[in-house]
Amino acid sequence: WPAVAVVALTIHEDEEYFFQMLAAGASGYVPKRAAPEELITAVRAAAAGEVYLYPSLAKLLVRDYVAAGREGRAAAAPDTALTEREGEVLAYLAEGATNQDIADALHISPKTVARHRENIMRKLNLHSRTELVKYAIRKGIIRA
Repeated sequence: WPAVAVVALTIHEDEEYFFQMLAAGASGYVPKRAAPEELITAVRAAAAGEVYLYPSLAKLLVRDYVAAGREGRAAAAPDTALTEREGEVLAYLAEGATNQDIADALHISPKTVARHRENIMRKLNLHSRTELVKYAIRKGIIRA
């Protein structure tokens, strides 16, 4: 089912759910309060291979992207600052994997995963899992 486009119709409009759905590969994100036409537009966009984000939620992406640019986060934290293993851990984390999932996949201990996560957050000047997901989307590590 990897070719199936998913449009999330949800009561949740906070950043955490929004970025988790994007990280999981959703092609659209529409709150239940949206007009029926918005849902139709989202489904059509997803069917055409495009991404649809409800305007007020799309503003979150733009706001955070602009803020990151102003803070110099993108320039101050080049991808080359990460080791190859940290890059692997970053990809798993951005997709929502737990430390145990990552440890099992990479054949390392969960404590080693936690240490890699700490190093990634420090090197990239990120302070939450949400920021990590947004970074991964901006850098194309995961698709929105």
